Amino acid sequence: MKVEYKEQSCGPLPLEGIKVVEYGVFHAGPGGGAILGDLGAEVIKIEAAGGDPIRYWTSVGDIDMSAPNGESLTNEVSNRNKKNICLDINTEAGREILHRLVKEADVFMTNLRKTTKSKLGVDYQTLSKINPNIIHANVSGYGPEGPMQNIGAFDPLGQACSGMMFVTGSELPSPIQIGVLDQATAITLSHAILTALLVRERQGIAQEVHVSLYGSALWLQHINLMLSNVSRIDPSLSGDRNQHSPLRNVFVCSDNKWVMCTHHPDEKYWATFCKVMGRLDLLENPDYTDEKERPLNYPELNALFDQIFLTRTRDEWMIDFMANELMFAPIQRINNVENDPQALLNQYVIPCDYPGIGKINVPGYPVHFSKSQAGVRSSAPQKGEHTDEIMRDLGFEADAIEDLKKKSVIQ
Repeated sequence: MKVEYKEQSCGPLPLEGIKVVEYGVFHAGPGGGAILGDLGAEVIKIEAAGGDPIRYWTSVGDIDMSAPNGESLTNEVSNRNKKNICLDINTEAGREILHRLVKEADVFMTNLRKTTKSKLGVDYQTLSKINPNIIHANVSGYGPEGPMQNIGAFDPLGQACSGMMFVTGSELPSPIQIGVLDQATAITLSHAILTALLVRERQGIAQEVHVSLYGSALWLQHINLMLSNVSRIDPSLSGDRNQHSPLRNVFVCSDNKWVMCTHHPDEKYWATFCKVMGRLDLLENPDYTDEKERPLNYPELNALFDQIFLTRTRDEWMIDFMANELMFAPIQRINNVENDPQALLNQYVIPCDYPGIGKINVPGYPVHFSKSQAGVRSSAPQKGEHTDEIMRDLGFEADAIEDLKKKSVIQ
């Protein structure tokens, strides 16, 4: 099923000719396969008869994630750009088909637990004997070693153990919704696979790679962890606006829309900000500006600027801020982004026409290539949609395919 979209550029697909075999569920693993598909890899997803649970994951709390076809919208996010074979690898015939797929593949990806991989024979030790050149990519909750190595996990659990839930400024643990760490782990996975492919090409070494929710969360917080180690204090930002300078703060405008600014160092921007706000007098007042031309008395200044921001709309303020090269940005809700000209013109958001869903805006591939193209190429397949095609490509005749269907090895 083709997806209609405007390609970023004309040219070859970066990973054209690379074949990935995936046996994974939910998003942190399969999301990495979808990214490789954005780059042009052929990704074959093996799905058991019961289906990937993400197909039926239609709600989280009070968030409705269902698509008009009854499946989950997250299934599209996790499984775009893939072919799908419905295969029972618990059977001897099913394992033989898996091995034939692996023998022709560049990458095998899974996010099953260590014990399950060994039980099913999809661990590195087993599959590398079938294809010594295979890149065997793994995703776990907490990493390949340690007391939690074989415990399952979801996005919020990785956030919990990594300190992410306290970076929002809230006194209570506050998860970052929804699937942000899953997506970060998928990106980490694609990075690991691309690196391993390059090592294989340049150095002739094939290997196993392993990423985790926990490791990705810590990598994402590299600065926070460094600050914590050096300063021995919690580097999380305070949620109290008055703990922050007016040059690093949020303000609401007359149309009830918000802006945020982040300027460093204060002395470089303070005078320009006061000029745009019509309060140059603050520069001469030692109660509000120190001898190094930095703002003082944050609570009083923030209260003063709160009133000034209420005199104009956000768009009116933004025109002046951009004209004076001040670093302000509109604070948008996620449903505002799909119509944001900045996102559309850079193709960070692209229109796609999904069968069973309709035309919607989705994230485009966030990298611009001058001589290559990347992005969404096809929607998530139905379970077993490409079984016959994949089996024929492996050399199976029609009678053999039908026989395997009767035995429930494939669907």
